[in-house]
Amino acid sequence: MVKGLYTAFTGMIQEQRRLDVLSNNLANATTIGYKKEGATSVAFADELALRIKDTSVAMMPQRLGNINLGVKVGELYTDYTQGSLRMTDEASDLAIAGNGFFAIEYTDKQGNTSIKYTRNGEFTVDNLGYMRTSDGDYLLNQAGATNSTTGQGSWVRVDPLQKYTIDSQGNIFQNNVIVGQVGVVDIEDYNYLAKYGENLYDLVDGGNVIASDASVEQGCLEASNVNVVDEMVSMITIQRAYEAGQKMIQTEDSTLEMAVSQVGRV
Repeated sequence: MVKGLYTAFTGMIQEQRRLDVLSNNLANATTIGYKKEGATSVAFADELALRIKDTSVAMMPQRLGNINLGVKVGELYTDYTQGSLRMTDEASDLAIAGNGFFAIEYTDKQGNTSIKYTRNGEFTVDNLGYMRTSDGDYLLNQAGATNSTTGQGSWVRVDPLQKYTIDSQGNIFQNNVIVGQVGVVDIEDYNYLAKYGENLYDLVDGGNVIASDASVEQGCLEASNVNVVDEMVSMITIQRAYEAGQKMIQTEDSTLEMAVSQVGRV
């Protein structure tokens, strides 16, 4: 009977963690370029149950069979499917159609510089003509993104006093002359991408940057790939599974109480 308590408990913990992931998705449903997360479930390893104090066969406890003590979170994964594109008509707003990422020269609060990757193309052009994120980090050009180099020579720059257009290859035109190229690259294996925070990704050791065949769409932003209706349906399912675990614990508790207070008297 006590094993039933553990099974219900692990199931409720699993549903709570799934709800945390789902809540984070809903909180970022309007975040530009956000990719939703999911959680898988895996059972604990089966254990062989033995009958204790069994003297029917000398020195050989009798087997009762395998039992399972519940479930746990197997893996948290990211769904990288394309989000819908939303028109903004802002020249500095960019979206990626296909597989790929913008490369960003990111500087943390301690002043350390590194390269991060994002699908959020909500950029601005500063007074010097550099394209930057809303947090002030620099967008890398194609050479900087491909070679993973940082510094002023790797930043995307335009003349802030003139209009500019960007074609599907990321080439930047001013006065019918190419003045730069937006850096868009892809990752060979997305398992080597780790969420850093602030809608950015880190490339962990072993990951490789490769060329991307995606196209750049100017005047557009990629919306989150979170489907609010699907997430709400999943939330109801999780709530019902959690309530089932609660009822199971209540039933097990009542059974134990009867075993102690009534069966014990007999």
